[in-house]
Amino acid sequence: MSRHTVSRPAVRALLCATALLLTPHLLASQSYFPGRHPDWERRTPEQLGLDPAAIERAVEIAIAGESQSPRDLAFNHLRSFGREPLGDAVGPFTIRAPQTGVIVYRGYIVAEWGEPAKADNTFSVSKSFLSTSVGLAYDHGLIRDVHDLVRDYMPPVVLDTGDGEPGDEPGRRPKLLFDSEHNRKITWNHLLRQTSDWEGTLWGKPEWADRPEDPSTWGTRPRNEPGTAYEYNDTRVNLLALAATAVWRRPLPEVLREYVMDPIGASTTWAWHGYVNSWVNFDGRMIQSPSGGAHWGGGMILSAYDQARFGLFTMHRGNWDGEQLLSRDWFEMATTAGEVNDGFGFMNFSLSSARPGTWTHVGAGSNLIYVDPANDLVIVCRWIRGGAFNQVVNTVLEGMGGS
Repeated sequence: MSRHTVSRPAVRALLCATALLLTPHLLASQSYFPGRHPDWERRTPEQLGLDPAAIERAVEIAIAGESQSPRDLAFNHLRSFGREPLGDAVGPFTIRAPQTGVIVYRGYIVAEWGEPAKADNTFSVSKSFLSTSVGLAYDHGLIRDVHDLVRDYMPPVVLDTGDGEPGDEPGRRPKLLFDSEHNRKITWNHLLRQTSDWEGTLWGKPEWADRPEDPSTWGTRPRNEPGTAYEYNDTRVNLLALAATAVWRRPLPEVLREYVMDPIGASTTWAWHGYVNSWVNFDGRMIQSPSGGAHWGGGMILSAYDQARFGLFTMHRGNWDGEQLLSRDWFEMATTAGEVNDGFGFMNFSLSSARPGTWTHVGAGSNLIYVDPANDLVIVCRWIRGGAFNQVVNTVLEGMGGS
């Protein structure tokens, strides 16, 4: 048994003893968790005390607010991130569904539209699955403390010639990714909060090539001390995925399936993809390091139903029908605002100042999973404009009596 986990009977006893103090509304309102896909009970808005007209209006707003970007996501990449330096796609894309969504209240589906069973790219929502995989490593004692230096956990790895830190000799084998004067100071917490300012190239993507600014500064600007500056950077997110893979010595999708996705009853249609060149040899077998941000394709490809299950999982802070799959300690850290950027917890746990205590898993597209523990509410909207999504959430809350 790992240092952060307890037996199932102990978890149930702990929940019974403390849940009324910790989450009185949550315990009183939700006793139902969906079974294994496709088992998920539906309730009408009226059955759960919601205003049916408001829920219907929210769905109409969502459908009318569909993103105007092409549904062919590979073509859309050419029009967006593909125009960056070295921005060629190296992971798979789907042809997405129309605007799609699911509203879950007290564990029951009260509305669904579009094609919620279709597995599509979810882009940066992949980051939340990555941070969950790191959390599982923490719970199993594979990472002692998030403030530990990553270099103390990371073995030398064989990468493509162009990968590595600045000043690394071309073709040198193997690579040390946390060995430069700057990179050796990076902790797990810095990577999880996107404040590492790691310098280097991974899977052929230099960190400066992600959303680049002034070309005269590419590769030459002064480095920010780790932990002092926030930058949303998918090369560094992919580095976290590689470091987590090195700690587990197993494919992260395999870890995620065993400890989270199967226990929460997810479908078999989800897949967590890496890149064509993101393969590393660990213990004599080739393992694909997955994409954490899906900036160049890949990442998590899954359905709106599976997104909604994951939203419920995070809403209950890792607990699923009495079983603590991921420690509350981890979720306390993941949903606590960072010192540099108080709008985010770990990775893309986007924290709302307008609705304290809520968060949204955010991905391009837009792909959005709104999580509201106080109202026992999860809303998934895919391929929607941001302004329309805010209207959807506000309209659903109005249908609950303005909660």
